[in-house]
Amino acid sequence: MIGLILAGEAVYALPFHVARFFRPTVMETFGLTATELGAAQGVYGVVAMLAYFPGGPLADRFPARKLLATSLWSTAAGGLYMATFPGYAGSVFIWGFFGVTTILLFWAALIRATRDWGGNDEQGRAYGILDSGRGLLAAGLASVGVMVFSLSFPEGYASASMEEKRAALQLVIYGYVGVTALIGVYVWFVLGDGHPASGESHAPRMPAGQLYHHVMGVLRIPAVWMQSLVIICAYVGYKGFDNYTLFAVEAYGMDEVEAAQIVTLGSWVRPIAALGAGLLGDRFGVSRMIFVCFILLLAADLYFAFAVPQMGTLWFLMGNILLTCIAIFGLRGLYFAIFEEHKVPLWVTGTAVGFVSVIGYTPDIFVTLVAGILIDRTPGLAGHQHFFLFLAAFAALGVVISYLMTRRLPAETHPSS
Repeated sequence: MIGLILAGEAVYALPFHVARFFRPTVMETFGLTATELGAAQGVYGVVAMLAYFPGGPLADRFPARKLLATSLWSTAAGGLYMATFPGYAGSVFIWGFFGVTTILLFWAALIRATRDWGGNDEQGRAYGILDSGRGLLAAGLASVGVMVFSLSFPEGYASASMEEKRAALQLVIYGYVGVTALIGVYVWFVLGDGHPASGESHAPRMPAGQLYHHVMGVLRIPAVWMQSLVIICAYVGYKGFDNYTLFAVEAYGMDEVEAAQIVTLGSWVRPIAALGAGLLGDRFGVSRMIFVCFILLLAADLYFAFAVPQMGTLWFLMGNILLTCIAIFGLRGLYFAIFEEHKVPLWVTGTAVGFVSVIGYTPDIFVTLVAGILIDRTPGLAGHQHFFLFLAAFAALGVVISYLMTRRLPAETHPSS
């Protein structure tokens, strides 16, 4: 599990952490507008969407050790190019490249291995531990990155030259490259050649000639479709978190270092929220806890959509960021536990993960792009408020879908595939 935790966060540090915690500086040093950065990250989403589904059958056929390690090393190699600040065309290429390296060989294998580890009765615990550990690593890496970044400007960020900003961000990127590559080595030697704790009796190997029937069996499971919608709504909220540093700068008047620090503080909520939500999901029901998280997320988004920053409201900003983090990271610790709650067959887990990910992670394509368009079209507070209304609409849809899932629980049945 330690290997899965380390791999599960390190592989996403370069494509997500850099733009999330240092977004204003990324835009300035790469020479990108908010719309262009959103478009580049949208290319990641398009490529990832194409990679999710074929990655599912691969996870059902090949050992997680080889798939995860290869993904980590290739992502680290991409980070070396990212550190050259390649401009708009290069940014489109590198985020598209990350879409392949972090998804095709990685994502379904990670979720498959975690489900095997959790057994029949502790899926909430398994996914809660996975995302809690990933959150702990993410917050630790972000805190170190922000500290290194801030120490690069002894005279203050406002007085720094472009070369100083580029050098500071490049140092952060190289740090993420090193960590990603080293964790690839760790995973290669720690994970076995089988799925953890699964045993062959749990997971019959899929003959290559039966791929069509295997996939169609997954598509006939109603819970797989509902879970896809839950993930869309939850992931829109998570992707919206990438915009919080820019929001703090443009709406609350913080400088880039202060904004990075406050968002990093919110990231420390992730380990507690993910593990707590997972344990509560095992106790009270996964779908019920997902419903509660969406209610919290809706309230937080609506506050930011209508509240006007004033003197003395910084504590409200921090408090609402913490509430948002509790909701979005709680959801991340829960939504893959739906597989076991709704009795999706274990041996099709990889393919099921591939399918729900194709649908569920489509926000990678459009959320940052929508944010960029709304903010560039109406600069300042108004653009951000429009974006939070967009986020609130998906949170409201999540409330509805998760409520319907709680109503379906007693009667949920599945074909044998």
